[in-house]
Amino acid sequence: MFIATSMKTTRRNFLRAAGLGVGAAAFANSFTSAAETRAAPTFAGQSKMRLGIVTYNIAKDWDIATIIRNCEEAKFEGVELRTTHAHGVEVSLSKEQRAEVRKRFADSKVILMGLGSAFDYHTPDQAKLRADIEATKQYLLLARDVGASGVKVRPNALPKEVPQEKTLEQIGRSLHELGNFARDLGQLIRLEVHGAETSLLPNIKKILDVANHPSVGICWNSNQTDLDGEGFDHNFNLVKKKIFSVHMRDLFLDEYPFRKLLTGLNGVGFTGFCLAEIPESKDPVRVMKYLRALWLAYQNLQ
Repeated sequence: MFIATSMKTTRRNFLRAAGLGVGAAAFANSFTSAAETRAAPTFAGQSKMRLGIVTYNIAKDWDIATIIRNCEEAKFEGVELRTTHAHGVEVSLSKEQRAEVRKRFADSKVILMGLGSAFDYHTPDQAKLRADIEATKQYLLLARDVGASGVKVRPNALPKEVPQEKTLEQIGRSLHELGNFARDLGQLIRLEVHGAETSLLPNIKKILDVANHPSVGICWNSNQTDLDGEGFDHNFNLVKKKIFSVHMRDLFLDEYPFRKLLTGLNGVGFTGFCLAEIPESKDPVRVMKYLRALWLAYQNLQ
């Protein structure tokens, strides 16, 4: 029996610990992801937030068994699987293969918290826009089937030939449509703070305002542009209620206020996933252990 299609999603079992921030707190209190109803692993120095990895770039060549093994050894609780990478979790998987992926994570200490796509909605080409929206829907179906709680999407640019406000509105309308589709599947849309000019938080805020959907939030991306304009605090406050997940670079980078970010996330009650998006390493588990130690230290947990 194909597990994913036989599970019933209700307002009580959708999206608990689904990488949501405080912005979806009321929503999250009513919905729990079936993938994340398991008790949190009993790792020492537990944070209210959860630590995981993005398979871009450190894990891009790892299969599922390696992802699980390395995350368990480094005490990382979750993973976002980026499309096109070696794990092979793609829409081409059969029902049986999707059920097997779901089972392998369910039998481990590692939560498959989401799928990372490269779909974006800024193009002035309406045929391509429609194709990206429909392709995103297929990834949302895949996410449901493999036990993830949502799909990461992104804006990527502001086309020069189109007024900025028109493009931001188009992205927002696209996300509203996808939010409806995601909600009906028990899924989330996580908009990565990404792209030239679209990574500016005031522009992300405008997109979210147009989308206006409880199933649509952001993946905070730890960009240097987070410090632009009126500064980090102002930009964080613009979207803090809609942070569903976080991507982090190497935490040792002095150029970015990672301690302030983690303090802010804890301050707004964020209980979702902070996901390490870090370079490849010849000794990846050791690097992951160091990152976890610093992540805990920045929260005064170690």
